[in-house]
Amino acid sequence: MCYSAQISADYAKLVRQYGAVMSLDAFAALYAFDPAKKRPKTPKAMDDGFGGARTPRGQDIVAMIQQWHASEQAELEAELQRQHERLALASTHLATRPTQKARNEARVAGNRIARAHARLEDLQRSQHLPRDNRLFPGLHAPLLISENGQRVLKPMRYQCRLADKPARNDVLYPGTYNARRESLQGYWRSAFGHRHGVLVVSAFHEHVQRSQQRGSAEPATQVLEFRPDPPQDLLLACLWAEWEGPEGTLLSFAAITDTPHPDVAAAGHDRSIVPLRERHLDAWLNPDPSDLQAQYRILDDREDLRYVWREAG
Repeated sequence: MCYSAQISADYAKLVRQYGAVMSLDAFAALYAFDPAKKRPKTPKAMDDGFGGARTPRGQDIVAMIQQWHASEQAELEAELQRQHERLALASTHLATRPTQKARNEARVAGNRIARAHARLEDLQRSQHLPRDNRLFPGLHAPLLISENGQRVLKPMRYQCRLADKPARNDVLYPGTYNARRESLQGYWRSAFGHRHGVLVVSAFHEHVQRSQQRGSAEPATQVLEFRPDPPQDLLLACLWAEWEGPEGTLLSFAAITDTPHPDVAAAGHDRSIVPLRERHLDAWLNPDPSDLQAQYRILDDREDLRYVWREAG
């Protein structure tokens, strides 16, 4: 399954290259600041992509993101104070009567201090790092869809909650960030042939079992990053849904997976994402639900790609 990916969050490039428009209303709804709610989960590159916004609506979104930054910074600073106090107390106990409990308290406090400092640095950092584009399940990403024949970019969560499924399915079926091809007319039938999207990525990551480690009963697992060689954008075939409930509206999507590309199989993984040819983009984004075979033919007509891989964190 596609464990994570390096997304494209260069909005100007996506608009220019794929003839899309941005649904600023959808982005504004995602980023709407409410101190009583949790911050929306987004890759840093997706937030930073609004840094050069010139329209009033885009600048409103920048202001919302800055409000979330300020709120989170205050929470992190409060967390640092709590953990420093916890560490000081544990250190006092260790100096007078070393116990396993005190050692555990010092270790946990130290780890939480390090995490809080790292997150604060990310909030304040302007330099771009490759991990800023990393998409994991549960985070939002700009998905290319079609509305009334127009290509549109909307932010959607990378774990699909179908319109006819309950919210608890997010926990019961955590793997619903991927849609297996053999299940498209089963579990995914309400989206397949109706709501198709495309995620633009430069690379994807997979968990791959490696040789068994000495002293361990289980095979070791590594995360491998796969990139097309030569480098190019991959247009990943996706399904999306709009869910309505007491919590409000949720836009979410899943990437379609199929039998693995030979290079992915050679590295030890048994599934991989499905990149589309750009010439099929409109046909994929505007499916005819009465002709699902046409959509399967699009999924089968893939680019002749070569992937190279490396170990990734």
